[in-house]
Amino acid sequence: MNKSISYFLSGILIGVFVATIGFAVYQRSLISSKNNKSSNQIVLKLGHGLDSKHPVHKSIEFMKQRLEELSGGRVTIDIYPSSVLGTETQCIEQLQNGSLAMTKTSVAAMENFIPEMAAFSFPYIFKDSDHYWRVLKSDLGKELLAKGEKKYLKGLCYYDAGSRNFYTNKVPIRKPEDLEGLKIRVLKSATAMNMMRAFGAYPTPIAWGELYSSLAQGTVDGAENNPPSYTTNKHYEVCKYFTLDGHTRIPDILLISTKVWDTLDTQVQGWIQEAADESSDYERKLWEKKTKESLAEAKAEGVEIINVDVPAFAEKVAPMLDSVENPKVKTILKRIKGVQ
Repeated sequence: MNKSISYFLSGILIGVFVATIGFAVYQRSLISSKNNKSSNQIVLKLGHGLDSKHPVHKSIEFMKQRLEELSGGRVTIDIYPSSVLGTETQCIEQLQNGSLAMTKTSVAAMENFIPEMAAFSFPYIFKDSDHYWRVLKSDLGKELLAKGEKKYLKGLCYYDAGSRNFYTNKVPIRKPEDLEGLKIRVLKSATAMNMMRAFGAYPTPIAWGELYSSLAQGTVDGAENNPPSYTTNKHYEVCKYFTLDGHTRIPDILLISTKVWDTLDTQVQGWIQEAADESSDYERKLWEKKTKESLAEAKAEGVEIINVDVPAFAEKVAPMLDSVENPKVKTILKRIKGVQ
């Protein structure tokens, strides 16, 4: 009898030990990849939807390099581009449950998590690129980075995603009235769709991967995006008119799961933040260079680059800013305007 009890108690102790080890391994897997070279090395998994040639991806690679230098190899990042770990939304959800450490997403996609982020989708709220960056680096910009922490999403830095401009397959856009009646592909964002309606166009949300064929088949008459995205995806093959109206400037944001962040000591957190800040400055330079190259490439491919009277376009959609109902968004828009 005593021997049976002894075996029983031993079994319980072994079970508790195995369960404890299993939980520790699970906690470690939230941060480390399975093939990390050192048991003491912290490996942060980062997934995003851009290809490896994109300025943002190159800047994340720069961040990885700087993080390894700052930490003496103690901390590194495993980067998974081209949506191999899931779509933009899926990666955000993985951050929330702690199965992925980091991701890059458009601020537009954050509207569902942080209502104030909708302010970035409003047209012509920035005077120019310099004003845009002054806002992002201001106290307001930092406050918005922290707004998602209640949803387990901590913002580390912003990346430039340029200004969004119209491009069309048949009718050139030279004045606001040219947009009336056109079907224009937009982001799946209420603010973006309302803006298109204010221009008199029909907003048509279409998955990015399906846009080329939709433009070629005439399902939509045009789209709106930054020059690098336009040329990288060869949309110049089906849209020969590119209008530089710069209606919105919606940045990208680098996120880390708070379920991962909170497990790191303050020194490691400091290294990550420093590397992220440096990668943001690095990406800004890459983006400026890439934009110039993209416009030159488009022109070489026979695209007409159209400069327009931007104030006329801004005036057309100005009523949107006067009719903002969400008080939080209204406050953010006012503060953006006040940044000097």
